[in-house]
Amino acid sequence: MTRRFRRLAWTAAGCTYLLIILGAVVRITGSGMGCGEHWPLCNGRLLPPLDLPTLIEYAHRLVAAAVSALVLATAASAWWLERSARAHRAATGNGPVARAAAPGPAAAYAAAALLALQVALGAVAVKLVLPPWTVILHLGTAMLLLAALLVAARGRPLARPAGAGAAAGAAALGLGFVTVLFGALTANLGAASACLGFPLCNGQLVPDGNYLQHVHWTHRLLAYALLGTVVWWAAGTRRRAAWGVSALVALQVAVAAAMVLLALPAPLQAAHVAVGTAVWAGLVLAAL
Repeated sequence: MTRRFRRLAWTAAGCTYLLIILGAVVRITGSGMGCGEHWPLCNGRLLPPLDLPTLIEYAHRLVAAAVSALVLATAASAWWLERSARAHRAATGNGPVARAAAPGPAAAYAAAALLALQVALGAVAVKLVLPPWTVILHLGTAMLLLAALLVAARGRPLARPAGAGAAAGAAALGLGFVTVLFGALTANLGAASACLGFPLCNGQLVPDGNYLQHVHWTHRLLAYALLGTVVWWAAGTRRRAAWGVSALVALQVAVAAAMVLLALPAPLQAAHVAVGTAVWAGLVLAAL
């Protein structure tokens, strides 16, 4: 039963990763209103005519439905596991097991709560015709949902490292989340092209242009800080997982540089989101 629970959680996490990438494709292709202002129906129909924008948005909704089913199944499996454990303890007379030693069920319940919030935010975003703040909250909640599912799937007690390694891991995790949110803000405000050139912004260390340049430049500075933090963390702890995250962050910076220098081609924009989400997943698994 425990193995089935972990498989469900890993499958839900994988589908959530795919859903985040599809969400980016929806934004990049301008397909966010491919189903009009209707929700949960698409253009008022269960099976709409599938022109390209509608097909992209409809595929996104279908994967979201699959994620919903998997997350709820994972939470139900966690409940059954806890129920079986309580029955076993009652039958054998063993004392209660601390939940902190087995975070999977708690993380599964958190994932179910985050899913409900995510569905509500998705509906609000469509009804309000995709204002940037709803899209950013939608992505942030998706990242937290992915993190909760990864913790549930991990299936082992959370580590409690001490000292500088713990501080660096926590700093990297926090920086990673803020960097993701600023990336969403940069994309949804249309600031992705505000800073030309790399690594500086229009050849300047401190851009003197409009607020879009400052938003974009803040996102870059956060990314540079994240790279430095994860390398410091990896060097201090000498953990393979931390070095793996460092490689992912370096790859993400390289993809971002190519994206800016090549005038934002759509495939590189999608790759930027894919690698960025992988960075977040790696940070969660390595830090926890």
